[in-house]
Amino acid sequence: MNLRLVEEVTKGQLKENRPEVRPGYLVRVDVRIQEGNKSRVQAFEGTVIRVQGSGIGETFTVRKVSSGVGVERTFPMHSPIVENVTVIRKGKVRRARLYYLRGRTGKAARLKEVR
Repeated sequence: MNLRLVEEVTKGQLKENRPEVRPGYLVRVDVRIQEGNKSRVQAFEGTVIRVQGSGIGETFTVRKVSSGVGVERTFPMHSPIVENVTVIRKGKVRRARLYYLRGRTGKAARLKEVR
């Protein structure tokens, strides 16, 4: 009974128009940033290295290299702070967790594109 109640409450909070996000995809995530009483949208563009969970708790981790430093952010898929997720390129990968990209730089960190 309690599980059905949780499902009913979270059903209205799920986003319907979300794109398919998979490991290896190059995505641009538009994130709503709150600074004091002002709000703006900031883009975070990188490679998806992990997709985890399901339902309201589904998250995905995006990695980018900024000024020579690797930056990873984990975004809740159905969160209101995530304005939009745009798939830029689909990479060809053979595993679900791309943690090996953390140790690679430059050309070695590239993924083949799915055509």
